[in-house]
Amino acid sequence: MSNDGQPAQDPLIDETQAEQRRSAAARLFDIRRVIGGLFVAYGIIVTLIGIFDSRAEIDKAQGVRINLWAGLVMLVFGLLMLLWQWRRPAEPPAPNEQQPGA
Repeated sequence: MSNDGQPAQDPLIDETQAEQRRSAAARLFDIRRVIGGLFVAYGIIVTLIGIFDSRAEIDKAQGVRINLWAGLVMLVFGLLMLLWQWRRPAEPPAPNEQQPGA
C-alpha cells in the first residue's frame, strides 16, 4: 500500500467537479450573453445621445429622434437576449463516454 501524500480520489467527486466546470464554461461563453450585453451597452449610449440631440440633428432626420428610437430598440433587444439566456441556460456538452484511440 503506497501513500504518496495525496488523498484518495473519489471518481464521483471528480465527475461532479468536471460537470460543474463544463456547466460554468457553457454559461460563460453563451453567445446570447455576449450579444445581449453589447446591445444593452450600445443601447444605453445611443439612447442617451438621442435624449440630448440638438434641434439641428432632429431636423436633419426629418423631425424623427432616430437616435432615441434606435437606442431604445437596441436596449430592448439586448434585454430580451439576456432574459432568454437567463430563462433557458445553455446545457453543458455531454462528457465523452469513450475517448477515441483509447
